[in-house]
Parts: sequence; structure tokens; C-alpha cells
Amino acid sequence: MRIALFGGSFDPVHHGHLLLAQDALEQLDLDLLVFIPAGINPHKLHAAPKADGMQRLRMLEAAVAGEERLTVDALELYREGPSYTVDTAEFMQARWPEARLFLLLGEDNLQKLHTWHKIERLNQLVEFVCFGRATEEGGDSTPPGRHHLSRRVDLSSTEIRQRIAAGLSIRYLVPESVRAFIYAHAIYQPHKPAKS
Repeated sequence: MRIALFGGSFDPVHHGHLLLAQDALEQLDLDLLVFIPAGINPHKLHAAPKADGMQRLRMLEAAVAGEERLTVDALELYREGPSYTVDTAEFMQARWPEARLFLLLGEDNLQKLHTWHKIERLNQLVEFVCFGRATEEGGDSTPPGRHHLSRRVDLSSTEIRQRIAAGLSIRYLVPESVRAFIYAHAIYQPHKPAKS
């Protein structure tokens, strides 16, 4: 089997994430792509997600419902301490010992990849697949031996949260099921002071 792991805060998941997942399915000829919402991101210890773990999990589940090659795994949400990618990769290798594992990550992570926890072991477990953010066009920055998805998506979870807080529409930016969940649970909306 060919399986890709796609971790992140997904705060919230949006169409950019899903486009990248579809590209990975097609370009890497994947059998399965696993979205993994981060519990405690060791690189963002002072920037906790705005939505709680269960809310982010439910939004992801709603976004991929009915897609047989897309799934969600909550293992990092239930694990104590920082969510180290190497631990997740070890778990996935134990679950699928014969699988070829790929790890999707943004180009912005390449420069700091050497600082990741047990990076040598992670290199043994997965093949890195870099995807471009909305950056300047130019040469391919992917190191030799690593895969690259060329799509650049100018859409971010930060922008979506800001639009919600400002009372602007997020229609077409997220799946309709995710949009409905956000508004049903009043996620990312500013709290209005109680009237006296």
C-alpha cells in the first residue's frame, strides 16, 4: 500500500487542504491519505489552535465524508505531550508494516526540518512530499530524493478565521459541511459582552 500522512492544525480545514490531498492521491498513486489533526504542535507551543481538538476532528470528518481514499486519525489528539511526527510515523508503520509511507509538508517546513525531533529516524520511516504555499515562483526548492506537489494555494486557515470574526462570508472557502459546523457551534466568532 501507498499511504500519505497529512498532519496539521486544520483550524479549520479548507478547500486548499482538500485540493492538496487530491493532488497527492493522483500524483503519488496513493491507496490512502490520512489527515492527522495535531494535538500539541511542538513548533507552535505558544499558538494553540482556536478550535478545540474535537471540533477540528469533527470538521475534518465532515470534510472527507464519502471519500473512500481519505480518512482522519485522531491519535495525536489523544496522546499526551507534544505531537512529534516521528511518533506518529512509528505508529502508522506498526499499523501498516508493509506500506510505503509518505509525509506531506509545506515548503516553509523545509528550512527547519533538521530541527525536528528524531529527524534521522523520521527519514527512515517516510518519504517527504513538499507542497508549495503562495510564494514567489522560481526554481524547485525540493531537496533531491523528495517529492514535490506543484500546486500553490493562496488560502489559509488564518484568513478564514479572520473573515468569520469580521462577519464576512466563508462560502466556497471551506466545504459546506464544515461551514455549517462552524456556524452551528459558533467557532471563531467573537464573543459579545453580555448586555447588562
